[in-house]
Amino acid sequence: MSAIQKLSPRLANQIAAGEVVERPASVLKEILENALDAGSQQVDVSLEGGGIKAIQVRDDGFGIAKDDLPLALSRHATSKIKTLDDLEMVATLGFRGEALASIASVSRLVLTSSQSDDPSDAWQVAMHGREMEAEVKPAPHPKGTTVEVRDLFFNTPARRKFLRTEKTELGHLQEVFKRQALSRFDVSLQLSHNGKTLQNLKKANTLQEKEQRVAKLLGPEFMQNALYLERESGNMTLKGWIAKPSFSRSQSDLQYFFVNGRVIRDRLVAHAIKQAYSDVMYHGRFSAFVLYLSIDADEVDVNVHPTKHEVRFRESRRMHGFLSSSITKALADVRPETQGDGNSQLPPFAQANAQSVVSAPSINTSSHAQGNLSFLTPEATAFVPSANVPVHEQATLSQSFYKMNEPSIPEKAPEDIPPLGFAIAQLHGIYILSEAKEGMVLVDMHAAHERIVYERMKAALANEGIRSQPLLVPLGLSVSEKEAQIAEDSCANFEQLGFSIDRVSEESLMVRAIPAILPTKVAEQLVRDVIADFVKFGMSDRIESALNEILSTMACHGAVRANRQLSLSEMNALLRDMEQTERSGQCNHGRPTWRFFSLSELDKFFLRGQ
Repeated sequence: MSAIQKLSPRLANQIAAGEVVERPASVLKEILENALDAGSQQVDVSLEGGGIKAIQVRDDGFGIAKDDLPLALSRHATSKIKTLDDLEMVATLGFRGEALASIASVSRLVLTSSQSDDPSDAWQVAMHGREMEAEVKPAPHPKGTTVEVRDLFFNTPARRKFLRTEKTELGHLQEVFKRQALSRFDVSLQLSHNGKTLQNLKKANTLQEKEQRVAKLLGPEFMQNALYLERESGNMTLKGWIAKPSFSRSQSDLQYFFVNGRVIRDRLVAHAIKQAYSDVMYHGRFSAFVLYLSIDADEVDVNVHPTKHEVRFRESRRMHGFLSSSITKALADVRPETQGDGNSQLPPFAQANAQSVVSAPSINTSSHAQGNLSFLTPEATAFVPSANVPVHEQATLSQSFYKMNEPSIPEKAPEDIPPLGFAIAQLHGIYILSEAKEGMVLVDMHAAHERIVYERMKAALANEGIRSQPLLVPLGLSVSEKEAQIAEDSCANFEQLGFSIDRVSEESLMVRAIPAILPTKVAEQLVRDVIADFVKFGMSDRIESALNEILSTMACHGAVRANRQLSLSEMNALLRDMEQTERSGQCNHGRPTWRFFSLSELDKFFLRGQ
C-alpha cells in the first residue's frame, strides 16, 4: 500500500467528470440546465457527430461577467447557492458547481459570454482537457452565453471507446432536449444535428400551445388520448396530462414527471402512479404521462444523487397519497361521454342528457351459480349476492340482467341520443352493436357488465366497511425489530383494513383477525408484503388490492356470459349503466370494453365519396 497523497487537480477533475459526464447527453443536460437557469428566452442547440465531435449551446440569458469566466471553469464554483440554507431550498436546476469543470477536463471547451447589449463587449475563455491558466480574451457575442464542447473524451480513450454509434448517442441527446423542452414552455428551443434542424419550438403560453408542443415532442397520438389534470392540496399542485388506460405502452418510454421544473425518476412517484392505474391497466403494460408537481422548495431535497435524477420528499406519505388519489380521481371521472376508446374520439355530444333516455332498472337477483367462492366465510357472504341473501343494491351481482318492456329503440331527437347510442343488434352472443349520433359503438357485453358489477361491489364494501374475522388459532410471525416497530406504529392502518395485529416481543407479531373476505392462507404473506411496503414507501395498498382482486373474481363470475341472448331493452340498459359507471372503458383486467367508429372512418373503409 502506497503512502497517502493528495490527488492532482487534473485527476480530481476527471474523477468528478466520471460522476457528471457519462456520454454526450450528460454534457448537454448540464449545459442546458445552466442556460435555463440564466433566464434565457431562446436556446439553440447544435450537434455534430452525435455530440461526440461537437456540442454547442447558445442562449440569450443574462451572461457571465468577464472576471467570473475563469472561475466558472473551476471546481465547486457556482452563483446559485452560498449558504446551507440555500442548499436546503434549491430553486435552480444546476447548483453543484462541478459541471463545466468536469466537462472541460475531458474535452476541448470554449466559453463565450456577454452581459451587454453591445456585441463587442464580450469575452471568451477556453480549456482543453487539462489544468491550465485560463486566459480571458475578447470575442464578439450578443448578450447571453455560448458553450462549445468539442472532441469529448479525447484525452481519456478508455472512456471514449464505451460510446455507442452516432445514431444511438443522438437518440440520448434528443431525449435530454425533449425533457427540457417539456419542462419549460416559456422558452423557445431549437435543436439541429450536422446542420439539419430537428426541432424548432416556439414559446407556449396557452394550454392549446402547450398541448401542441407536447404532441410535437411525444407524438399526436399521445395528446389524442390524453386527459388534462389539475389538482391542488395544501402547498402541492399537480398539473399535466395522463394517457387513458387504453393508450398503454410496452415500456415506460412516455413517462415524464417534473418536480418544480426538474425532471426526475423516483421510486415513490412511480409507485404512486402505478397504484392509480392498477385497477384499469392491462397487466404487463405501462402508463404514459407528463406531470408537473409544484411544491415548496424546502419540502423536497434535490441533493441526493450526482445527476439530480432522484429527490427525497419531506412528507413522502402525504405526497404519495396526493399523487395517487389525484390520478385515480381523474381516471374515474372519465365517462363515455367525455372520452374516446383510445383509438378514436367520441364526437362532442358529451352533454346529452342520459336521464332523458332509457334508464336501467334494478337488477334482479339470479338463481344461477355464483362460481367457485368456497373460500368465503359466512360473514363475507354479506357481499355475495344470492337469491336468499339480501345485499346492497349497488353491489347486486346478476346474470338475470336487465328487464324492460320497450320492444325496440325509443324514438329520440338527435340531440337526445346518449353518448353510447342505442343498441340495434347482438353479434355472436358476445358484442352489442349500437348506433350513436355520429357513428357506431361496439361493446363487449361481458367485459362491460363485469366492470359495472365490480364498481358496485367496491362501493358497497366501502359503505359497509371491511368486516373482520377472528382467527381460531392466531398467526405468529417472526420479523425484524424494525419491521415489528413499523407494524406496531401502523396498527390503526391495519385495523381499518380488517386486520388485528399485536406486537408480542421485539421480533414477533401475532395476527389475531383478518378481513372476512380474505382467505387465511394468504394472510401471512400479505402482512409481510404490507410491512415491506411501509418500510420502503411509508404506506401500502396491498390489502386493498387483495380485496379488490377477490371482488373482481366475484364480478367476473357474476357478469353476463357470452352467448347469453339479450333483448334490445336489456342491451340499452347496459349502455346506460356504462355511461354512469366509473372506469367503464376497461374491464376489471384492463381490457377495453367498447370502441367507437366514426362515420368518416366507415366511409373511408368502404371508399365512399372517392
